[in-house]
Amino acid sequence: MRHPVSRLRPRALAVGLALALSALVPSLPAGAADQYEWAALGDSYTAGGFVGDPQPPLGDASRDGCDRTSDAYPGVVERELDEFPPGKYVQLTNVSCGNATIADIANTKQTPISPVQPPAGGWPSVDPQIQRAKLNDTTDIVTIGVGGNSLPFGGLLLKCLEQGPKPGESCREYYTSPPEGEESIQDKLARVEGEYIEMLARVHEAAPHAKVITVGYPAVLPEEAGECNRLALSELGAIKHADVDWLRDDVLKQLNTTIQRVANFFGDTYVDVYSSSVGHDVCQPADTKWVEGICGDAADYWPAALPGTPLNCGLLGKRVTLVHPNAAGHENTANHVERAIRIALLT
Repeated sequence: MRHPVSRLRPRALAVGLALALSALVPSLPAGAADQYEWAALGDSYTAGGFVGDPQPPLGDASRDGCDRTSDAYPGVVERELDEFPPGKYVQLTNVSCGNATIADIANTKQTPISPVQPPAGGWPSVDPQIQRAKLNDTTDIVTIGVGGNSLPFGGLLLKCLEQGPKPGESCREYYTSPPEGEESIQDKLARVEGEYIEMLARVHEAAPHAKVITVGYPAVLPEEAGECNRLALSELGAIKHADVDWLRDDVLKQLNTTIQRVANFFGDTYVDVYSSSVGHDVCQPADTKWVEGICGDAADYWPAALPGTPLNCGLLGKRVTLVHPNAAGHENTANHVERAIRIALLT
């Protein structure tokens, strides 16, 4: 288990930075309208899904099926910025949405798929996130955490699960030399790079004066695949260890590299959360992992069974978490994103 002091150290550094920046930024009179505008865009790794309280609350008429939650990293950062303001109040507009693709940030309407209290006719489509956030020339900060669903990483995991019990078959081979009509992993990553370039161009066009911060993905998978128990749905289930290694090195790490490369091309900031989360992956003990498994611990409002599939995590006393960060994972991401925001507002 990680020592409590090591969790406090990044927060102490962030607080120290906040105090230093406050001394450099002129204070504003009480009631001044001037404030920093921050827009958080992204997918479920930004929205939170099952971490904290739903936002908007359950039963609220403004619920949109995007599964934003209070303890996802935008909310954690917002609370820290409120407590230690960087000279001015920071107004957060969080329009992240579970299952969002890169295209859903700038180009396409998304139909949310939240399993939590959906309306009888399903969730209505929502506008592209740059429109929902009302990005404009007064936007100061834009954070973006997206890309996984455009591969899609979840689809790759499902294929690896499907191939897991089959001797002699692997998803690595399937996506390296795919059947006709299926993209290879190399083609998927190349397509994602092109989509990410187009998306960042649109963000900069919509918010020409904003500092743009791209957020990578954490260390979902272990550095040693042998640490995974192939019988445990609280981890990665039956996925072969060789495929775990492939998903880590040839998919997840390459996705992060792609995001960083495009961010660097635009002169934007890339936040690396992978390095700090190594050793806290889905295959670690419950008190160490920062990513829940196929089945995991989640708030009571989150479903225990996945509709339309035989997956029922309730039999294990768990919820359907489908390899997503828990509260500790979001706290770690928040530490790095908060620091990046404070630095961006200073420069």
